[in-house]
Amino acid sequence: MVNDPIADMLTRIRNANASLAEAARMPMSKAKLEIAKLLREEGYIAGFRVEEGEPFATLVVDLKYGEDRQRVISGLKRISKPGRRIYAQKDRLPRVLGGLGCAILSTSSGIVTATEAAKRGVGGEVLCFVW
Repeated sequence: MVNDPIADMLTRIRNANASLAEAARMPMSKAKLEIAKLLREEGYIAGFRVEEGEPFATLVVDLKYGEDRQRVISGLKRISKPGRRIYAQKDRLPRVLGGLGCAILSTSSGIVTATEAAKRGVGGEVLCFVW
């Protein structure tokens, strides 16, 4: 099996969200940190923090729930995988649930949402969909 850190991050968030956990913990990387920043900016998570550890730092993602513990994140899906990369041109950026969700792309100017990529006029690799 190919080691895919972004798929691992999405799976940990998906599992913590399904069990109504307060937070999801995972090994930290720059890409995971940027994705966590985007999820916080888009309102899908309450926040995140980095806990320094001996062998490696840990990224702790604090999940967000609505009234009556209703989940804010309905779904997460990894789009581009190590075995099959999916790219989107600047004029053909993906829309998730007709604009209700969020597509996260890896572009030449960093990891951004599809709406931000459209504003900048860049395309890139489609990492995941969040709704």
